[in-house]
Amino acid sequence: MHLELPEKRYYGIGEVAKAFDVNTSLIRFWEKEFDIIKPKKNAKGDRKFTPEDIKNLQLIFHLVKERGFTLEGAKIHLKENQKKTLDKFEIIRKLETIKSQLTNLKNQL
Repeated sequence: MHLELPEKRYYGIGEVAKAFDVNTSLIRFWEKEFDIIKPKKNAKGDRKFTPEDIKNLQLIFHLVKERGFTLEGAKIHLKENQKKTLDKFEIIRKLETIKSQLTNLKNQL
């Protein structure tokens, strides 16, 4: 999905809904359902979505609207992907530690 949004720091809910071609109520609903959507709110309570929120909304839109995931299925998929990302980070960290240890051994020879 290609969104027609200008590059900005914050987007109002109306322009987000228009870009996704959905009602603002669906955006508000997804915000409640998915904790990865965290728009800032001004003093009046207007939501201001960041580019990161837009990326997360694109992922949710893709899973739910394009791939036919249920909301629960999309939540599980997002959590599993987050776990995979964390697992990869942990593996990289361990490999860097091993590399450092091997370099130290080599230098001692």
